[in-house]
Amino acid sequence: MLKTMHLLALPRRDVLRLAALAAWPAWAGSQSLGSAVLPAAHSLRDELAVALKKKQPLVVMVSLEGCPYCRVARQSYLSPLQKNGAEIVQLDMNSSQPVQEFSGRWTTHGQLIRQWQISVTPTVLFFGPGGKEVAERLEGASLPDFYGAYLEQRLEKGRLAL
Repeated sequence: MLKTMHLLALPRRDVLRLAALAAWPAWAGSQSLGSAVLPAAHSLRDELAVALKKKQPLVVMVSLEGCPYCRVARQSYLSPLQKNGAEIVQLDMNSSQPVQEFSGRWTTHGQLIRQWQISVTPTVLFFGPGGKEVAERLEGASLPDFYGAYLEQRLEKGRLAL
């Protein structure tokens, strides 16, 4: 006999993820969206310095290989922003690729993501001086009809915080 789980018994982030999945367009997981690639983060300290020279926050996308929602966020929203001059890098959730933190200490993508307590992909973060977050994280797929607006709102908040 199958047991059913009541939505209220799930952690809030799981309920939000299920709601986002239900609202996400059917084409998100199946349509070929091209191969938009964001640069992998190598030195957050240096990448932040470049962003701040442009008077912009550093945008960091946390992604997971094979995540269709990450692909949509990257292709439809983040890559166009990057082409228009935004400084955007990507961290891969399960990657052992080295990355230099804002403090100068070396770690891996996966360890840094765990340190930041991120468990949902895609998650987009916005950093300002000293590696401090300057806008609320954009976690999960959110509501796809509003994803672009939420992203732009946080970017503007990040710019104002600089």
